[in-house]
Amino acid sequence: MTQPGRPTAVILDDRAVIAVAGEDARSFLQGLISNDIDKVTPRSAIYAALLSPQGKYLHDFMVAETARGLVVDCESARIDDLIRRLTLYRLRAKVAIGRPVDDLAVVAMFGGDINARLGLESGPGQAGPFGDGVAFVDPRLAALGARAIVPRAGIGALLESIGCAIGTAGDWQRHRLALGVPDGSRDILIDKSFALEANLDALNAVDFNKGCYVGQENTTRQKRRGVLRKRLLPVAVEGPLPMPGTPIMLADKEAGRICSGLDGQAIALLRLEFVEQARLENRSLVAGDARIRPRPPSWAVD
Repeated sequence: MTQPGRPTAVILDDRAVIAVAGEDARSFLQGLISNDIDKVTPRSAIYAALLSPQGKYLHDFMVAETARGLVVDCESARIDDLIRRLTLYRLRAKVAIGRPVDDLAVVAMFGGDINARLGLESGPGQAGPFGDGVAFVDPRLAALGARAIVPRAGIGALLESIGCAIGTAGDWQRHRLALGVPDGSRDILIDKSFALEANLDALNAVDFNKGCYVGQENTTRQKRRGVLRKRLLPVAVEGPLPMPGTPIMLADKEAGRICSGLDGQAIALLRLEFVEQARLENRSLVAGDARIRPRPPSWAVD
């Protein structure tokens, strides 16, 4: 159970860690992922995505540097697909894409003065040593708190040493949903959603000044044109929480669909024209037996 004023730590069992090593590891990732791998140092971690050549979402992940080299914090359920896709691009590069590093765990920590307890600056991605691993301010949004990639052995004592209360997966989901941040493929349609539709640019996953990467052309074009027809948005749910995938309706028009949610909060993929129409006409969006009220987050770009 969480305690007021005390940071909460949640071991994220739905996350896993892979290692990317070898003399070409950085140049290999630099040509693939949406963010700049040169930003990754023992003092800085990044959030990034692997996109299709058309600029559509395939995977998102964190990249940090530890004593073991580069490590990737990714979805455990889709780790085989991520490794497969990375391997397809390896060709003659001198890089080893490791299997899941089973002795490492990913931890989310939030609330209280967690950054100070970890000895971290407040900016997204600021990193430093933590136990025999690494801790870093969540590179998507500092308000999310911090993450750590640390050995599973002795993890309870390590978290206790900085005064964290151990929370549940539900505690983390409530925190994430309150801030309106999507959770990978739970919210983003694989090979269908563009990076900007998923707010990956606003969440620091896209560097528009780096060199070429897979999917760059469409991503840059959409940014330059500044026109999106749909976007992931946090919503308040008044009534029973609809199942993921439930259509959101404006009268007889489908305005979007529900993604992940919990306790009256959810992420939804919404067509922006219908969101604006509902606002102007003071009409409700509906999903199942619930009213859906969009609440664009302050961090989202226009």
